Amino acid sequence: MAEDRLIINDNEYTFEPGETILQVAEKNGIRIPTLCYLKGASPTGACRICLVEVKGARALVTACSTPAASNMVIKTDSPRVIEARRFNLELLLSSGNHNCLVQGLDMDSWTDFQLKAMDAKEHKTLCPAYGDCRLQDLAVRYRVKMNRFPPAENQHPIETVNPFIVRDLSRCILCGRCVQACNEVQVNNAISFGYRGSEAKIVTKGDRALKDSDCVFCGECVQACPVGALITKDEMHSPGLDVDIKKVHTTCSYCGVGCQLYLHVKENKVVKVTGVENTGPNHGSLCVKGRFGYDFVNSPERLQKPLIKENGAFREASWDEALSLVTERLSRIKKESGPDSIFVLCSARITNEENYLAQKFTRAVIGTNNVDHCARL
Repeated sequence: MAEDRLIINDNEYTFEPGETILQVAEKNGIRIPTLCYLKGASPTGACRICLVEVKGARALVTACSTPAASNMVIKTDSPRVIEARRFNLELLLSSGNHNCLVQGLDMDSWTDFQLKAMDAKEHKTLCPAYGDCRLQDLAVRYRVKMNRFPPAENQHPIETVNPFIVRDLSRCILCGRCVQACNEVQVNNAISFGYRGSEAKIVTKGDRALKDSDCVFCGECVQACPVGALITKDEMHSPGLDVDIKKVHTTCSYCGVGCQLYLHVKENKVVKVTGVENTGPNHGSLCVKGRFGYDFVNSPERLQKPLIKENGAFREASWDEALSLVTERLSRIKKESGPDSIFVLCSARITNEENYLAQKFTRAVIGTNNVDHCARL
């Protein structure tokens, strides 16, 4: 059986039925820029950034949504393609307060635009997505000078009334990634497109605030957003790109699923959590606990040393003293009352491996099957 083949940038490649041009290109190390494309969700071609030139086609096509076909001849970076991408980026940059990269306005217009963008108290500092913004990256790559279209007026107030997520629709480019992340990845169906034309925006049911909607605050939309339209509450007044922040790969400890996450650490404090994409079992997705439940890590009230209760009051002890006391007490109880007088309760907030060790300790060391898990409660 003959293999399906196409040509990309003068090189021939094979592909599987059902693959898109973008998938074939990525599989072969060819970079086609995207903004709206979200892996695992239905391609929409909404942003028009992944445009490519196909020989014989009347117009440029979107690589993310166009199926690969035999004998296709494709150019991914022809002058026509580059000009079209630059034009679309100019349109996107003019859609709101994307004041991080305006280069082509005269000095008075530039100053007026910056001052206007900073009218909102939430805009007193640099955009939190600065340096980590897909739109900004592409604007730099294609040397966009946003002087063809005047910046649009901001019609929507910034939503800060929930404890986790800031919605700044003045920076939204309507790419739809947040909608797909909510509806197709997490399947919460809390947000969708609303209104039409220049009034179009991302809305909840009834256009209510997130705290009054079906949102479960998993933060999948925040991780999917390629710009600064959706950020965590803790990021709102951050200075944008912070070179002092390092990412630490670890496992979420809230349950036994083993979700992989990054702790964003600055000065030995956790300032943000994101899911590790393209890695199982969660592939970037997190629940509200995993993404936002980290304040306790930095709490000054956390216990740092074991406590032993004597005469109705706790005192600090060393680990050696505390463990020796536990060993002595368990050994005495086992000797006097038998191993079945001891019961061990495991936790959903430790890893599966740690729970395995706990039940092994219960059965092999103490000698009882009296072990259970708090999830049953």
